[in-house]
Amino acid sequence: MSLLRNLFSFSFSANSIITKPYFAFSIKSMEATTSELNLNYPKPISSPPPPISKDIELKRAMEASSKSSLYNLTRDDVLYEDEHLMAVNKPKGVYCEAVLRSAPQIVLDSSSEFHLANRLDRDTSGVMIITKSHKVAAKLVKAFTEHKIRKSYIALCIGSSPNWSKVTVSSGHGRSKHGAWRVYSALDVGRVLPGGSFVRDMETTFEVVSVNGVKSESCEVDGVKTESCEVESVVVVEGKREVSSCEGDDVVVVVRAFPRSGRTHQIRLHCQYLGIPIRGDVKYHGRYEWCGRTFEGHELHAECLSLDHPVTDEPIVFRAPVPCWAAGD
Repeated sequence: MSLLRNLFSFSFSANSIITKPYFAFSIKSMEATTSELNLNYPKPISSPPPPISKDIELKRAMEASSKSSLYNLTRDDVLYEDEHLMAVNKPKGVYCEAVLRSAPQIVLDSSSEFHLANRLDRDTSGVMIITKSHKVAAKLVKAFTEHKIRKSYIALCIGSSPNWSKVTVSSGHGRSKHGAWRVYSALDVGRVLPGGSFVRDMETTFEVVSVNGVKSESCEVDGVKTESCEVESVVVVEGKREVSSCEGDDVVVVVRAFPRSGRTHQIRLHCQYLGIPIRGDVKYHGRYEWCGRTFEGHELHAECLSLDHPVTDEPIVFRAPVPCWAAGD
């Protein structure tokens, strides 16, 4: 590979004549070598985005840009605030940068240096932390990187009814040669991908909240684990076979997700892998048309963040009200 890289690092004029024998590669042999190298790249397990997703995602992005340009954070959006940071409830269909931009308008100390401690996808609503100094931002970023901040999300999915009540999925995560995020085998973690990036690890625990509106038996009551909690299944992704499910392809499944890592689109990818893509998430094969309605974004909500305060070290929990689609569960 290094030899090919060195070869293509040279530039030649139109009249250059190559006489050195070590440049005498035939095009055919070069193509064969490149083809052999490509065969060594890890193969993604999850399906690529459907063709229709390109136009839908473009439309959603344009609508979100327009909405974000007019968005202003209000005091009603603030879940918590002190002199070091503030936690806010980001709405669906608004970019994080719009929330950050409008933060100085609702605080008294305009000299603060506002930073995003975490980010949410455009159509994901819920808890987002904005810090008021670079020092606090650095501490929180480090805490997120070291998995010291506990996160929980709630998602409404449509797919096959799960035959598990609690499952942990461990897999690889990376961009395919077409630029889309995909699930890879856990055995491929650390391997190089086209473009020079690497497969990284990702892990998410899921709990079933309800199936077709029927609530699942909770594993916790007032924070205490109950005897009725079923044994957790652990799935280490090593092949194309997905977690088996029960009958039906049109089951509404509400799940709570606890991501250990923080990879891009992690929960959305793992829901796709489990056969329960999030409703409205057309990029990952979720239903964007359902029961006569068209959904303008995926239904995923960052409901809770729990952490030790970056300055006081006191334990603190930020919880955002659940959106209307999850209120019944």
